[in-house]
Amino acid sequence: MSDLASVQVIVYGYVQGVYFRAFASRRATELGLTGYVRNLPGEEAVEVNAEGERKQLEKLIGYLEVGPPAARVEKVATNWSRYTGNYSHFGVRY
Repeated sequence: MSDLASVQVIVYGYVQGVYFRAFASRRATELGLTGYVRNLPGEEAVEVNAEGERKQLEKLIGYLEVGPPAARVEKVATNWSRYTGNYSHFGVRY
């Protein structure tokens, strides 16, 4: 059986207005993950909630630590939890 998990990732830095959400959504979809990405209001931060195989989630976190070319990632905070199956796809929330 695959090792399913859920992770919340908060990415801090220059990450809004640089196509970070589109970047995260594309990478998560390529990795077969479900969940969403959104800007956090009032902060220089983006929140990613993703579910799927733990190895794929770890790959996503690696991508998020770098971000798209125009981004400057300063800090990444992760919070792992149990897989819920609440998401049918990966999308961008506004």
